[in-house]
Amino acid sequence: MSRRYPIISITGSSGAGTTSVKKTFENIFRRENVVAAYIEGDAFHRYDRAEMRSLMAERAERGNKNFSHFSPETNLFEELEKLFRDYAETGTGTTRHYVHDEEEARLYGAKPGTFTAWEALPENSDLLFYEGLHGAVVTDKVNVAQHADLKIGVVPVINLEWIQKLHRDRSHRGYSTEAVTDTILRRMPDYVNYICPQFTETDINFQRVPTVDTSNPFIARWIPTPDESMVVIRLKNPRGIDFPYLLSMIPNSFMSRANSIVVHGAKLDLAMQLILTPLILQLIERKRRTI
Repeated sequence: MSRRYPIISITGSSGAGTTSVKKTFENIFRRENVVAAYIEGDAFHRYDRAEMRSLMAERAERGNKNFSHFSPETNLFEELEKLFRDYAETGTGTTRHYVHDEEEARLYGAKPGTFTAWEALPENSDLLFYEGLHGAVVTDKVNVAQHADLKIGVVPVINLEWIQKLHRDRSHRGYSTEAVTDTILRRMPDYVNYICPQFTETDINFQRVPTVDTSNPFIARWIPTPDESMVVIRLKNPRGIDFPYLLSMIPNSFMSRANSIVVHGAKLDLAMQLILTPLILQLIERKRRTI
């Protein structure tokens, strides 16, 4: 971890809601005049879209039905750790963009499903902000988690996560329910081995829990709304967190454990603002004291 060049890492799998959390952070950064250098987790995939499809077909023919974007084999974990380490030491580093669609293709000048060239991060940023699959990953070869100053996990209960992925992939990417189901099944071993363990490394987890029936996520017609959800917020180290203040500020919230607070789903943004703003300001103040 670095006092002078802090790193914030948001970790969650595809469809978990990390993009919404990122927007909350962006609002905090804008309000508090914090300049962030943004890192997209999929920039550190090893293969582009065409290569990945080809490799999946090849591995499937060989009997490997679990080749996925979650594993070390398909990601540049060493390069990601190097970026975190370089930024923590010097405030610089190298990244790229993965081009998702035609809109991004026009923005970056590259074809959808490909990567842009590697380039240096913008200079004079206050902190590094990562959002993706592996912001707290630890394997026998790399330890990305050790370099981040604030690690946030975004992990809905599994049925809700599947519902969110099903709806996103069907509505925005044109996949069938069967195709998305096959993807979920293919990724499951890597999800268990490389995604779930990260949530023991994170400092704060936000877990959305539906209060409506999600027993069969594969036939759900819509995603449970925030009003139909609760959010369990777990703090790894609750020291310094003013829980009585949070309970007074967030209507109908309650403590479920000594390090966990439960809030209504519609109050998630408020809860994040109240919890995360002081932590971000602490990182910035600590940074300024070292300059």
